[in-house]
Amino acid sequence: MALNDTTMTTTTDMSYAEAAVLAVQREMEADPKVVVLGEDVGRGGIFGQYKGLQQRFGDQRVIDTPISEAAIMGAGVGMALAGLRPVVEMRVVDFALCGMDELVNQAAKNRFMFGGQGRVPLVARMPGGIWDASAAQHSQSLEAWFAHMPGLVVVSPSTPQDNYSLLRAALQCGDPVVYIEHKALWGARGPVDETLAVPLGKAACLRQGDALTLVSWGKQLQACAAACDALAAEGLAVELIDLRTLWPWDRETVLSSCARTGRLLVVHEAVQAAGFGAEIAATAAEATGCRIARLGAPRIPVGYAQVLETQSRVTAEAITAAAKKLLG
Repeated sequence: MALNDTTMTTTTDMSYAEAAVLAVQREMEADPKVVVLGEDVGRGGIFGQYKGLQQRFGDQRVIDTPISEAAIMGAGVGMALAGLRPVVEMRVVDFALCGMDELVNQAAKNRFMFGGQGRVPLVARMPGGIWDASAAQHSQSLEAWFAHMPGLVVVSPSTPQDNYSLLRAALQCGDPVVYIEHKALWGARGPVDETLAVPLGKAACLRQGDALTLVSWGKQLQACAAACDALAAEGLAVELIDLRTLWPWDRETVLSSCARTGRLLVVHEAVQAAGFGAEIAATAAEATGCRIARLGAPRIPVGYAQVLETQSRVTAEAITAAAKKLLG
């Protein structure tokens, strides 16, 4: 419990997965139209992100499905059009590719094609990023695919607090949300304040500085923070921004920082070629004329062997070197 001059705030230490369970629980308690469907959700999900929810709410609201991502996503779209607010579990973003038609051609477009007569307020949870020793078909970062698609909101929480607050915000959103939790963050712990609301589309400034602006999201923030520590030891103060929502992304926060520091480094775990960092970089160049660099993974499949997997990781050392080059 933390106490300041005027208010008392109670926070609870919990994991990224526990924060997600609590967020869904609170929304299910508040709104009987919120339902969950997907493989393994009855037993709590493969990461424990639904633990205890079927026991609490029953199998008519936490629904186990056959192994068919197209059927799961299609059912979720139908539920949403019929007035429910489904949480559609895809297990991992790699498997969500089997449900792309239902998400991209149905959920994303319905509101626009039918003049707002139908809305698809679903949340498609599809954990992304490198999953240790899980190889090319289970370690992809595909957020740029979804950010490219009109009609979709795209979210990538990096902390337990954000996973709680942003998941609740996503469930209250009236449009389809692609919600990308990182596969390697489920056990990460941190304080969670149930009263803290985080709106979609608002970035978080994690560190202030004037040497350069560093923008990232998801688990990659951990390597970025380590790079900031290394640069601070050399007297270089970096402003670190967690984008949190990729679409709509917080242009105001990013661009005002870039205009002040004069330099922008965008870092993401996804393949650098055609990654979402290019959108941020181009926008900053057009709006501020600042010096810009991007850093992402090489355009290779993620290998199973550790030595190969390492080649796809963007390390703190690589971020530090890229920042120094940009400052040079």
